[in-house]
Amino acid sequence: MHAITIPELGGPEALVWAEVPDPEPGEGEVLVDVAAAGVNRADVLQRQGVYPPPPGAAPYPGLECSGRISALGPGVTGWAVGDEVCALLAGGGYAEKVVVPSGQLLPLPEGVDLVTAAALPEVTATVWSNVFMISHLRPGETLLAHGGSSGIGTMAIQLAKAVGARVAVTAGGPEKLAACRELGADILIDYREQDFVEEVRRATDGVGADVILDIVGAKYLARNVETLATNGRLAIIGLQGGTKAELNLAALLSKSAAVTATGLRGRSLAQKAAIVAAVREHVWPLIAGGRVRPIVYRTVPMRDAPEAHRLLEASEHVGKILLTT
Repeated sequence: MHAITIPELGGPEALVWAEVPDPEPGEGEVLVDVAAAGVNRADVLQRQGVYPPPPGAAPYPGLECSGRISALGPGVTGWAVGDEVCALLAGGGYAEKVVVPSGQLLPLPEGVDLVTAAALPEVTATVWSNVFMISHLRPGETLLAHGGSSGIGTMAIQLAKAVGARVAVTAGGPEKLAACRELGADILIDYREQDFVEEVRRATDGVGADVILDIVGAKYLARNVETLATNGRLAIIGLQGGTKAELNLAALLSKSAAVTATGLRGRSLAQKAAIVAAVREHVWPLIAGGRVRPIVYRTVPMRDAPEAHRLLEASEHVGKILLTT
């Protein structure tokens, strides 16, 4: 088969379409012929050498894909050769074939085509696990999603609105904010021109955000804590703004607030399977009912993965960028 390899770390040009050995499914795994793969920030970090795949994962980038099952490993039940699926991966999605633990497979949601389904596994698993399973966003509460026009952000807006929450977003520029508004965002904040602490306080009559989903990290830590409501929950899932910052514990204590920081890629198979099962139970019906939909910015042939990474790093997109085989 062919896959996107990284012979030398570097910029987008480091991604090379090359012939590699075919993978074979082991115990509890299936082999998927890839139709499309999602492009994520983690793939950029892997290309740069700062986010290597966990032990045992395929060496190629790609944390989600869609395709058809072509072989079953020993012990796999509930799936059959020919099934159309999408999957959460620890790596290997940028390839013509990938091995997937069966607990990380999802059927295609009703009304979603095979290619578009590749935009779903990573964002739905990330948002559902952090905003709902960990932070317990409830109807009537306010969610602040940083990077509202990203793949994560566009899914967070829709899922939060679907459960009856109010949604504030930060994004760069009027076009991205308009896209967030179309998806249901209530409070629109241009982080280039506005202070999100002040804007959230104003929009919530000084209460603040009950849950904050943060992709920035250190740069926003103090301001995020300042923005939290009493009993608020800050979920950090990205480090685009750095890794180290000072945390004012007195401010946190005064609000009885909580800060969590989680990744998805390095979790155990059991943890990932539980998240995927929750996504299938809670999110898939919302997609089938038309209340939530994947947002795809552009599809790019997989052999042109460097172009997809340039698009991602330019940060002009709304939603997901996909690679197609």
